[in-house]
Amino acid sequence: MAETHVLFVEDDAVIREATQLALERVGFTVTAMPDGLSGLEAFRADRPDIALLDVMVPGLDGVSLCRRIRDESTVPVIMLSARADAIDVVLGLEAGADDYVTKPFDGAVLVARIRAVLRRFGHAAGPDGPGQGGTEDGSEALGGVLVFGDLEVDTDGMEVRRAGEQVALTPTEMRLLLEFSSAPGTVLSRDRLLERVWDYGWGGDTRVVDVHVQRLRTKIGQDRIDTVRGFGYKLRG
Repeated sequence: MAETHVLFVEDDAVIREATQLALERVGFTVTAMPDGLSGLEAFRADRPDIALLDVMVPGLDGVSLCRRIRDESTVPVIMLSARADAIDVVLGLEAGADDYVTKPFDGAVLVARIRAVLRRFGHAAGPDGPGQGGTEDGSEALGGVLVFGDLEVDTDGMEVRRAGEQVALTPTEMRLLLEFSSAPGTVLSRDRLLERVWDYGWGGDTRVVDVHVQRLRTKIGQDRIDTVRGFGYKLRG
């Protein structure tokens, strides 16, 4: 089985070398780059399995690099930030990142977050994930396709169409939509979504959920997912 290839972009030499060693120690292959432009070149040359991008790197900052990667690929991206400022987190997630980790971080925590992201990317719905059965509400099931108005979710082919046009979703967005479509009309809490979609067995930052819901809305329709204040979100049946 091939080793997981990680692209790591970090300008601090000490952090870059220490993190690379920690990741290689647990079996990852790591390409470490000191700036955004060399990181983009390495991404295009190596096509890694996952990218770890520090927000504040020279040349091409991490958020801009994430956007460039997302224009070309759905490869999972984790942003690294020395601050937990909302603007850093939100900008990274809006650029297409799947998760973020705040520095300084424990190596074991980073490895766990990488493995969690890779698990959900390797298995979009998961063996016991959503989309594995019928619906209990007003949605229409056609074989492996769930229909919600002009939205079609093919749970077998992992494809989504809106008004007949295919919608390009990242694996995280697809998993989020599958979770909603498994229980349309049911309010899903942010904590449940963090556990089911992001594989967090512990409390996480709900901003990750909020930004991904906003990203999903722009693709499937702003009125398709309702916000239920104080509780969470629900998909209209």
